[in-house]
Amino acid sequence: MQKSYIYILSNKNKTTLYVGVTSNLVRRIGEHKNGNSTFTRKYNVNELMYFEEFLDLSLAIKREKQLKTWHSEWKWNLVKEGNPDLVDLYDDLSL
Repeated sequence: MQKSYIYILSNKNKTTLYVGVTSNLVRRIGEHKNGNSTFTRKYNVNELMYFEEFLDLSLAIKREKQLKTWHSEWKWNLVKEGNPDLVDLYDDLSL
């Protein structure tokens, strides 16, 4: 079974959040960093702030949809629980 991930990206100024789902986290975040996504290119949203791993894609999609309905403050609280310094987690990925 292939792993799936939900992730939250932000921009350098931490003013915009983006929630997504993927089966290849390193590749997908790399695409965001290279500007291969319209939204992330427009708003410079390419810093990985948070991610969760799932063994079931349908659960990852369900979680993504849930997070997209959350208020921004709730998302930031979730991010800060696991990443209190708000650093870009991309360089530390060893998946």
